Amino acid sequence: MGLTEKLREIGSLVEPLLERYLSKDASDEFREVVLHQVRTGGKRLRPALTVLSCEACGGKAEDALPAAAAIELVHNYSLIFDDIIDRGEVRRGLPTTYKAFGEAMAILAAVHYREAVSEALNETNDPLRLHKLFSKAIKKLVEGERLDILFERAGREDEYIVRRRYSEVTLEDYLKMIECKTSSLMEAACAAGAIVAKAPEHMVRALAKYGRNLGIAFQIADDILDIFGEEDKFGKKIGKDIIEHKLGNIVILLGLRRGSVEERERLLGLLSKDRVSEHEARGAIEILSSLGVRDEAYEYGSSFVSRAKEALGVLPPSEAKEMLIELAEFSLKRCY
Repeated sequence: MGLTEKLREIGSLVEPLLERYLSKDASDEFREVVLHQVRTGGKRLRPALTVLSCEACGGKAEDALPAAAAIELVHNYSLIFDDIIDRGEVRRGLPTTYKAFGEAMAILAAVHYREAVSEALNETNDPLRLHKLFSKAIKKLVEGERLDILFERAGREDEYIVRRRYSEVTLEDYLKMIECKTSSLMEAACAAGAIVAKAPEHMVRALAKYGRNLGIAFQIADDILDIFGEEDKFGKKIGKDIIEHKLGNIVILLGLRRGSVEERERLLGLLSKDRVSEHEARGAIEILSSLGVRDEAYEYGSSFVSRAKEALGVLPPSEAKEMLIELAEFSLKRCY
């Protein structure tokens, strides 16, 4: 079975669980709201990581499914909050929960997701350890979101944000942010798979390291696609990070490092405007394209793909291990 078929198979196994955990104790009127986010689709990459990590440690896929569903629920409720924070109206080509049902219902749906996560973890074979793992990952995710907001050059006037907004963002700052915001869940997804497989501690650590580096590579690819991707394939508006005044994008950071004083001033001036039009965003993309930062960003991401693959060296040979290797390579080369 190829990687694509395996991902599709895992998705088909997890999907009913997502709906079951979300539907439990939801009123008939509210069920439409809580199911909207997971029904918009998605790659279901995180649950696949949990199942493949479990299998790579000699465990059975069915033992990993509750934890796999839980990690996907965390990911999706973080997207609901992300869309509320950024006033996002479209995700995966469909209205966001925030856009479709309003801010109040979106917040309530996200809280419902968090409780569904707990119920899913209670059905695993080591719920206490997994609750601790997920709690730590969620706290890191929140910190990553906080940093991402503080890396914005404009657009928010809350006193706390204005007072603590970063005037400059380094690559080290960026890596810290994406390790929290994106990588933390992938690390938890892989560690959870090893835990439910009752793997020895060195395998749990190895898979956590794999997930951490995979997550960084995955976010770097997301940043590249935000600037240079094709909207119909990516499923998001191209140049969204520029329109949202974000410095927390590796392409933008590399462009600021490589550009001339004039190009740097133009980019920073644009990111600092109260409102950035799509036309202006396209102008910024043209500058970044001319600076050749796309290849540099891919090269930077490749180092984390290599680290992810190296971390798997302690695992015995298996089809699941080979798929994890393939998944690491796909994370950076993907177009969606």
